[in-house]
Amino acid sequence: MTAVEQRFREFKMPDVGEGLTEAEILKWFVAPGDTVTDGQVVCEVETAKAAVELPIPFDGVVHELRFDEGTTVDVGTPIISVDTDPGAGEAAPQAAPAAGEAVAEAPAAAPESEEKEGRQANLVGYGAAPASTKRRPRKPLPSAQRSAPAPSAAAPAPQAPAPAPAPARPEAAPELNGSGRPARPLAKPPVRKLAKDLGIDLETVTPSGADGIITREDVHAAAEAAQAARETPVAAPATAAQGRERRVPVKGVRKATAQAMVNSAFTAPHVTEFVTVDVTRTMKLVSELKQDPELAGLRVNPLLLVAKALLVAIRRNPDINATWDEGNQEIVYKDYVNLGIAAATPRGLIVPNIKDADAKTLPELASALGELVGTAREGRTSPAEMSGGTITITNVGVFGIDAGTPIINPGESAILAFGAVKLQPWVHKGEVKPRQVTTLALSFDHRLVDGELGSKVLADVAAVLERPKRLITWA
Repeated sequence: MTAVEQRFREFKMPDVGEGLTEAEILKWFVAPGDTVTDGQVVCEVETAKAAVELPIPFDGVVHELRFDEGTTVDVGTPIISVDTDPGAGEAAPQAAPAAGEAVAEAPAAAPESEEKEGRQANLVGYGAAPASTKRRPRKPLPSAQRSAPAPSAAAPAPQAPAPAPAPARPEAAPELNGSGRPARPLAKPPVRKLAKDLGIDLETVTPSGADGIITREDVHAAAEAAQAARETPVAAPATAAQGRERRVPVKGVRKATAQAMVNSAFTAPHVTEFVTVDVTRTMKLVSELKQDPELAGLRVNPLLLVAKALLVAIRRNPDINATWDEGNQEIVYKDYVNLGIAAATPRGLIVPNIKDADAKTLPELASALGELVGTAREGRTSPAEMSGGTITITNVGVFGIDAGTPIINPGESAILAFGAVKLQPWVHKGEVKPRQVTTLALSFDHRLVDGELGSKVLADVAAVLERPKRLITWA
């Protein structure tokens, strides 16, 4: 590693979740010239699961921010470079351009070229690419640079390109196509994949990177231009719809949720059962618990008792708490319950879970539920908090909805939907009286949960909510 490579260190986009491949830079907290210290948060990124703050692992002065806010970056790609020895001055990185004409004697000029080309052309995970493998085949290519210098100073130049281009990259010889650009567009593999996904021919893209390298921004610009060209001929409809439509890119949490729901719906055979139950006693208990000193300051609501009722039902029917392992063709039964709570946030629906919820007392469950909801609303839920769930509750009642057919969270066996609690006429003790009633819906994976097991679980939840004293007798 050269002195300049040691001095200018790069911070790469880390995998902040479990196997995530990309993240969007939401906000930079630093700018070029700012001093940073080990552990300081430099940016906030959004993954497919959550928004996460990234701390930098070394000290120095910010040299360059590689991407703008709003850019999606692959894991492993450098996003910021830091000068770890700012007192050394700028002489070393600035010396390379002056020696650029004499490529054969480029060792002294290597630091900047390595730094610049390592930023533009390296493959993720392959480390810093030597400048000679990138610049020497292409630097002498333009004819203007070969024919212009007639003096003897140009004599060493032909000696340097001679060994490198011939054996290493013979395809570099046809340097120009009809438009004066390299015959084969220069782009990193992730950029080529992006172009392929967007249907963009790299031959039509104007490069903006060093040495004619096509960047992600170049591909996106070409895609936007192509989209605009497609929309232009349809003048009348476009004019009619102008100002009445909004287009929002599908990314981050919403993109991940959409893909997960599609995978779940078309992988696990869903069965949904419904039951309508009188929860008058439960609602009365909620009011009493709010006055209990042991629960003072905690989140006490009907959802808390629904969660407790589901945990009791799981204890009585433990086989509902399982996962279908397609790869090994096994059913994995779990002796713990990580209870997921579906939460609507500005970034989309997320399902954080309460770890070992079955082992918590009612006050502990109330505290965990309050923290979960608060963190989700602030957009600070971590990927770890959304991983490892075993069963989920979705509270559609807060939106005034009576019931629904919820889609199972991937990797889980069931999901319980809790509908709105409404005052309705109900037969109670042989008489029709106004009672507080709700509807519960349980969707389960029919590969591992048969109708009997699913029905027993739903019936037990309903029984606890109808007579909450069963929280004690069945516990």
